[in-house]
Amino acid sequence: MSTIHIYTGDGRGKSPAALGRAVQAAARGEQVVIIQFLKGKGLEDTEFVRRLEPEIKLFRFEKSDENYEELSEEKKAEEIMNIRNGLNFAKKVLSTGECNLLILDEVLGLLEKNIIQTEDLTGLLAQKGDTDVILTGISLNDEVCILADEVSKIETLKFKAFDM
Repeated sequence: MSTIHIYTGDGRGKSPAALGRAVQAAARGEQVVIIQFLKGKGLEDTEFVRRLEPEIKLFRFEKSDENYEELSEEKKAEEIMNIRNGLNFAKKVLSTGECNLLILDEVLGLLEKNIIQTEDLTGLLAQKGDTDVILTGISLNDEVCILADEVSKIETLKFKAFDM
């Protein structure tokens, strides 16, 4: 039986936690698809993740490297079309059973910014079949929380920057 897991909260580490689950699934021989939203330049370790192909495939449909909030209205409209393409791709991935685990990284931010509505996400998740799905994002509304089998709230108790 497939599950929906959410990593939420204002702490750091939601995307890395999801990536950890992706690596665990790949180690079991499963196929993983990660679709990133609202990431600007994307995961800092994107090149590393790309080396994990074909078991883990990473997609990013947005074209701009800038943060969404910093874009002009014209560029935001363009990015919304790209984001919708990403969501349509996610729906295709789920409906075809292309992977065992689908990670929609920062998809909850799309709700927060009113780029999509809860019904859009509900419709997408209705396609999941036997595929496990992980959603990440800072904000979580009650309607989406109800959809999840498991919710992990990540908070930062202490953060001390250090040089490597």
